[in-house]
Amino acid sequence: MDTPNLPQKGAAKDTIFRRKHSLKIGGALRVIDHPWVMGILNTTHDSFYAKSRALQEENIRERIVQMLEEGADIIDVGAASTRPGAELSEPKTEMERLKPALRILSREFPDTPVSVDTYWSEVARMAVDAGAHIINDVSGGTIDDRMFSAAADLRVPYILMHIQGTPQTMQQDPRYKDVFREVAYYFSEKMQALLELGINDIILDPGFGFGKTDVHNYTLMHHLSDFKIFERPLLVGVSRKGMISRVLGIPSQEALNGTSVLNTIALQKGASILRVHDVKEAVEAVKLVTFTQNSA
Repeated sequence: MDTPNLPQKGAAKDTIFRRKHSLKIGGALRVIDHPWVMGILNTTHDSFYAKSRALQEENIRERIVQMLEEGADIIDVGAASTRPGAELSEPKTEMERLKPALRILSREFPDTPVSVDTYWSEVARMAVDAGAHIINDVSGGTIDDRMFSAAADLRVPYILMHIQGTPQTMQQDPRYKDVFREVAYYFSEKMQALLELGINDIILDPGFGFGKTDVHNYTLMHHLSDFKIFERPLLVGVSRKGMISRVLGIPSQEALNGTSVLNTIALQKGASILRVHDVKEAVEAVKLVTFTQNSA
């Protein structure tokens, strides 16, 4: 295979969101004409941030309503923890946990774009059949080698995230010679495979906290704008993560301010989608950054 043309560090200037990407969601073309906020809905008991969990139908409905009222553009539903050290889930367990949330979303909020957070192809197929519009795969197809073909069959946007290892092993001893170039090479190879299958709606996620030290994470944040050479929407998920808690010396429950700071930096470097636990604060960051840009 020929060596892919990789972005060079500093190839793209730091810039507030400008490029308008589009995605085919639910049969309609949706333009990302402003940075989107993706609200997190966890239907599992062991997700690392307790306030994002909703296990009963009434709690699920309340969480969805809250996030939509606060301005969420997408609801991301997950049923398996991907925190460091987490074991792989069972697909059948995931599906049973997802069904109530997907049922509520499809029946009561049919116009809301929904992504399913899973690394299993059979779970993705079930979720899309139940009304989900986007596949959010933290493994980039490395856990289930049938995921890319499932995304091609389903004809939905695919979030391609970088990870080193699996959730269970990723933080044991992550190493890179050049984290930016290695993540860029990963994107280039994976995108080639996806494009060959006819998958054009690809969203790139550098995978903050997934097989990376704090230095790796902040190096990727520093070079985030350079990933724009791939001409795909960039998703950033740093919400309340250890990369904030460890640097500031605080628990995740107190990491909202740090999250807002990093989200603002990400927006300035071209992020198209922010994946967050706290929708209101992320929407405010989007509004302020966008207003600043429009005032220039």
